[in-house]
Amino acid sequence: MMQLGTLERSIMQALWEHPEGVFANHLAAMLPTQPATTTVLTVLVRLSHKGMVARERIGRAHLYKATATKDAFVAEAMHAALNEAGDLEAAVQRFVGTVTPQVAAALLEALGERDGSTP
Repeated sequence: MMQLGTLERSIMQALWEHPEGVFANHLAAMLPTQPATTTVLTVLVRLSHKGMVARERIGRAHLYKATATKDAFVAEAMHAALNEAGDLEAAVQRFVGTVTPQVAAALLEALGERDGSTP
């Protein structure tokens, strides 16, 4: 499963909040720790190698965008975690036993839609 560092998570969160794309210097200024633009560029290159960020050249700079939504990233992380489980049934049972009623309802609704049993 893909692990993200603190700065990577902050950058991805900012990109998800700005789906139209962000230039690196603007991204650096909007992050809580306000790292140097060169640091942000280094992390953006690493995220692009992981397939999470795409860039488009505009003039002399690049516009950076997330390649998928946050929901898609979370879903992929959940899928990867389940694929790593030694005992899939036990992992799912343990997970289901710890979720909130809202998450349980969302799971039931999604499974019902998948099976065609809900309108």
